Amino acid sequence: MTRHILGISGGKDSAALAIYMKGKVEGMEYFFTDTGHELPEVYEYLAKLEGFLGQEIVRLEAERDFDFYLKLYDNYLPSNRARWCTRMLKIKPFENWIGTDDTVSYVGIRADEDRSGYVSTKENIKPVFPFKEDGIVKADVFRMLEDSGIGVPSYYEWRTRSGCYFCFFQRKKEWLNLRERHPKLYEKAKTFEKFDIDDESGFTWIDGESLDDLEQPARMKQINERHEAAMASELKRNKNQTLADVFGDVLDDDDDSQQCFECSI
Repeated sequence: MTRHILGISGGKDSAALAIYMKGKVEGMEYFFTDTGHELPEVYEYLAKLEGFLGQEIVRLEAERDFDFYLKLYDNYLPSNRARWCTRMLKIKPFENWIGTDDTVSYVGIRADEDRSGYVSTKENIKPVFPFKEDGIVKADVFRMLEDSGIGVPSYYEWRTRSGCYFCFFQRKKEWLNLRERHPKLYEKAKTFEKFDIDDESGFTWIDGESLDDLEQPARMKQINERHEAAMASELKRNKNQTLADVFGDVLDDDDDSQQCFECSI
């Protein structure tokens, strides 16, 4: 028997896909891979989505937690060059859950996105892309979310991506927003950083800058002023865009790195 699964990340696209696919596939299984370090808003959003779907979103967890793997990797924080968090906390639990079952995995990549996404190395897992096949674009996603009553995740007010609160793909402005919205999580993220003053080496979430450095008054002022100027310029250039879209565009211009797919669907 073939399993049909759909991964929920806590982001808009995967939520919209779950809404789009509701009732279209018998026995659809929804899952969320929980790293244990998600934003509180993500768990709130999952609860809303479960209410709409009328069924549980299965929580998958790694056999070992983030702290264990951090020690295993000699306190080397995950980065865009070494995404061990994705491999150990996202991909491995997912593939263990599937096992050897023949599986169709529904993936929320839109028709207006130029990427292929994560494709499992397991031959028994076949990815399908309903949004790409049906020409669903970003505007359609927002419309589906609003029409369903689910809306977008509340963290979109200050952050553009789902994922762990300490995700290294955050832009500097998003780190400052985390500090403002969730100061305890910001302080906890700081405890993972290691820095040797003597030889000026260490592991920080941001290349060349610690979270302590980031929250210095002069540095915060510089980042906030730059962001506000970019927002004003973008709003003037695209008057018909929503504030959330402008916020995302400004941050995209500020940082061209790509988030790992498993955390962003």
